[in-house]
Amino acid sequence: MSIDKLHQPPLMPHLLVEGLNRYHDEPCLLLGDKVASYREVRETTSQMVQALQSRGLGVGSRVAVISANRPEVLSNIAAMQLTGCIGTPLHPLGSLEDHAYVLEAAEIDTLVYDAAVFEAHAAALAQRVPGLKTLLAFGPTEAGEDYLALAAGFAPQPLVAPNVQPDDVSSINFTGGTTGRPKGVMSTHRVTAYMSQIQMAEWEFPDQLRMLIATPLSHAAAAFFIPVLQRGGAFYVMQGFSPDEFFNMVERHRITCTMLVPVMLYYLLDSPRSATADMSSMATIFYGASPMSPARLREGIAKWGKVFYQFFGQSEAPMVLANMKRAEHDPDHPTRLASCGRPTPWVHMALLDADGQPVARGEAGEICVRGPLVMKGYKDMPEETAEAFAGGWLHTGDVGRLDEEGFLYIVDRTKDMIVSGGFNVFPREVEDVLACHEAVGQVAVIGVPDDQWGEAVKAVIVLRPEVAQGPELVRDLQALVKRKKGAVQSPKSIDFVAAIPVTPVGKPDKKALRAPYWEGRERGVG
Repeated sequence: MSIDKLHQPPLMPHLLVEGLNRYHDEPCLLLGDKVASYREVRETTSQMVQALQSRGLGVGSRVAVISANRPEVLSNIAAMQLTGCIGTPLHPLGSLEDHAYVLEAAEIDTLVYDAAVFEAHAAALAQRVPGLKTLLAFGPTEAGEDYLALAAGFAPQPLVAPNVQPDDVSSINFTGGTTGRPKGVMSTHRVTAYMSQIQMAEWEFPDQLRMLIATPLSHAAAAFFIPVLQRGGAFYVMQGFSPDEFFNMVERHRITCTMLVPVMLYYLLDSPRSATADMSSMATIFYGASPMSPARLREGIAKWGKVFYQFFGQSEAPMVLANMKRAEHDPDHPTRLASCGRPTPWVHMALLDADGQPVARGEAGEICVRGPLVMKGYKDMPEETAEAFAGGWLHTGDVGRLDEEGFLYIVDRTKDMIVSGGFNVFPREVEDVLACHEAVGQVAVIGVPDDQWGEAVKAVIVLRPEVAQGPELVRDLQALVKRKKGAVQSPKSIDFVAAIPVTPVGKPDKKALRAPYWEGRERGVG
């Protein structure tokens, strides 16, 4: 045995094997009226592993997945890990153009797809992407081969982890593309294993773990797979998100845990059911991916109690850079609700200035991190990788500050900062003020071209139900920001819209918001 193997930690495939073997007839996955036990998920996973191997897939094979929420997605995630494939999820709402770009950039050779929903889409991708050689479908298909029928021809065998190393790439996930062409983030087996360890150490999972998955299973499940398996929990999967169905499932199955992005929470809070649904079983609502309005968070705490747990990270260093625990969501400390919690002690973090030097305590600086959680780099983008790793740190692009108690506040994205008349305006700070107004349901603040100021502050607002827009409301909102933050930060204009566009991962898409205003201008829209 080599010294390297002697000290090698368990990786995600090892953790999956151990977790799936730990339980047998206990429920593991409920979707619709189908309940799969640990034994059934384990056996289906084994059959899928053999099916993938029979088609020549193994360590390093590039596989993309696009599917609606269905039980086979979970077993396929495990099967890809246990064959050593490098996985790339395709968001179900993404466009053909976006998906073709991802397949080519990640050099995907195999596509796994849900034939019932994406048959035509898969066929179109096969026409567009010459490197796509193998198509495997969840069910009967004309574009490729029936993956489920193929897997059914194999007898279940004991699960075995592949021969992979900590620094081997396990997935290539593409950034939302809000600041130019999407970048392929190469995450290693070390990254996913370390993320799982931090989750197990810090995250507040309930003892009876019945976890409602309201987001696409292909994206969300992998991040929660190990903690749920290790605690003998079960996934309860929504086939499409709506407030009524969310509350129905919580009541019907006595759900104890879920993960939501802020825009989903806004829809839940604005639903009439939020005042009447029985949420007494809910112990933890994990939320992240984008900042949440402190005013809406306070509203949620008033309705459902201290059940909220915030996580902060990014694709380049996922999910666990900072955590704000349930008890720290304290309405008696309202300013803290704008925080994303304390930095995890399991990662090195520093707030650095433009010269790469630490800022003074209480001052704002770019959040930079080091540690096993950091990606290997961007695929085939050496210049972008070098920029991200400048000075031996991962530069997250987020501007933050630490308060006296060690809580981290995300001031904004470096690329979202507005320069108006020579003054720096951070949209997040303006958004938090506007969200306190009783008329505001959702808000995004952007910079738009202005001949006098260079950029002017514009607010794009979704009003709460039954609130009427008008000049008086605009003046009230502008005055509120002027009173709280000063005249420079007050929006010069306000647009009321039915919905704010979001990226495939649920973040407000500020690139899409800015684009119409900057069209034809020399300045780009970062």
